[in-house]
Amino acid sequence: MPTAIVTGAARGIGRGIADRLVADGWQVAALDLSFEGDVAGRPVVCDVSDEASVAAAFADLSDMLSGGLDLLVNNAGVASPVSGPVEDLSLDGWNRWIGVNLTGTFLMVRAAVPFLRQARGSVVNLSSTRARMAEPDTEAYCASKGGVEGLTQALAVSLGPEVRVNAIAPGWIVTDGWDELRPEDHAQHPAGRAGRVGDIADSVVWLAGAGFVTGQVVTVDGGMTRKMIYAE
Repeated sequence: MPTAIVTGAARGIGRGIADRLVADGWQVAALDLSFEGDVAGRPVVCDVSDEASVAAAFADLSDMLSGGLDLLVNNAGVASPVSGPVEDLSLDGWNRWIGVNLTGTFLMVRAAVPFLRQARGSVVNLSSTRARMAEPDTEAYCASKGGVEGLTQALAVSLGPEVRVNAIAPGWIVTDGWDELRPEDHAQHPAGRAGRVGDIADSVVWLAGAGFVTGQVVTVDGGMTRKMIYAE
């Protein structure tokens, strides 16, 4: 049975990824700050931005990782991209986005490397289309996700050929409130609809098995970032 760790797995995209992997027969460790209700996989409380917490999580999973780790999915992140006007953004606020989204990804990969090498596994990091496009007042989030993409490329070179490392850049992925979307929300996408959590889970599963793909950022956005926008 292949093994996987998914961070930020209590809800949203991470929960959807964990659900899909469990359904496909994976042994999954679900990491998050807290859990409510049922959990997909084995729940482990972990703050990915804290070095000691990451070390404790891997110690807790020593039995599961005895045969190595086939897949690490770094999904944990600060959910809101909006940090406010840059002139009002404190260093603590900046560090919150960087700490969870970027440093957390680094800490998880660093701890997982021996187990990934043992199983010749792979890493999938969650970036965002906001690594390459932005809205006002999202400097910290955009910088953190740009860093994730740079980190992904460097790790792929450093850890290959034993370990593959890729990233997914989701676009507009609806985790709840699908029925509240307007027709024009869907129409912005060349694919004809906004994204669902399952679209990201499908991409994770594909990358986990794509043995000749590494160092890549796969954009999963229904074509939205390829569409020219004009004022009407």
